[in-house]
Amino acid sequence: MPRYLSMIRVDEQNRPAEGLSPESQERMGKLFEEITKAGAMLDTAGLTPTADGTRVTISGGNLSYTDGPFTETKEVVGGYAILQAKDKAEALEWVKRFLQVHDDSWTVTAELREIAEM
Repeated sequence: MPRYLSMIRVDEQNRPAEGLSPESQERMGKLFEEITKAGAMLDTAGLTPTADGTRVTISGGNLSYTDGPFTETKEVVGGYAILQAKDKAEALEWVKRFLQVHDDSWTVTAELREIAEM
């Protein structure tokens, strides 16, 4: 079965300071339990803020390092999930359901891409 990477994008500058409501946390817990029992969730995690990150770039054979925060970037990857699904439509259904557990005060984008098998 194909695997998919769902990158969860958030605007670090405008995400709700209080985080997810207890109701959203409960809904997310139930969804994660369901998706895990279905065998579709292989791994998932949130990421620390960009202030704790470092970008490493190679250009012309030279490496450069930039410490966060990355204020010039509006949306950042705030988390990820690796899903296993029979097809893209099934993976998109799980992603849709994940986005829907968030409170209305959140703006979250998920980018879904199939993992290329080498």
